[in-house]
Amino acid sequence: MAILKIARMGHPVLARPAETVADPTSPEIRGLIADMVETMIDAPGQGLAAPQVHIPLRIAVFLTPPDGPEQQRELVTLVNPRWEPRTEETDYAWEGCLSVPGLRGLVPRYTRIFYEGILADGRKLSREVEGWHARVVQHELDHLDGILYPQRMTDLKDLIFDSEFRHRAAQDSKTGQQEQIE
Repeated sequence: MAILKIARMGHPVLARPAETVADPTSPEIRGLIADMVETMIDAPGQGLAAPQVHIPLRIAVFLTPPDGPEQQRELVTLVNPRWEPRTEETDYAWEGCLSVPGLRGLVPRYTRIFYEGILADGRKLSREVEGWHARVVQHELDHLDGILYPQRMTDLKDLIFDSEFRHRAAQDSKTGQQEQIE
């Protein structure tokens, strides 16, 4: 396994749709997924899409939010994923991104979605999720369509430096906008 170089905002690989993976179970794809997981953990981040490591393929890996009394997190690896909203309801939360280092933005996302994709072993995964899990999926799969979170923002005054985030988070604690994703 290897730590891969992360592409930053402005690199062309992040601005175009990724290509469909022909064989999701190939040894090359399994190796890429292992490298992506290692890179995500090393960064550290909550998710990573193949275009973020200069590979224009429809692959994403992410950790689900803590769930249940033991606060377990699941590592999800998806090849050729897709998603769709299950509600028109959206909410705002702070997001960061390994490809947009040093910044945070207040981003609207659907509160409930359906997603599906192929696992590295060839099985199909289909889920309907809500809340933070839905936000993480939308953020990571946006990368596969050439979209970075600032493009989803409705007001660029809500794009701030990490160094200012704690001040803004304290201000926003009254509105409940404290969560963040990277």
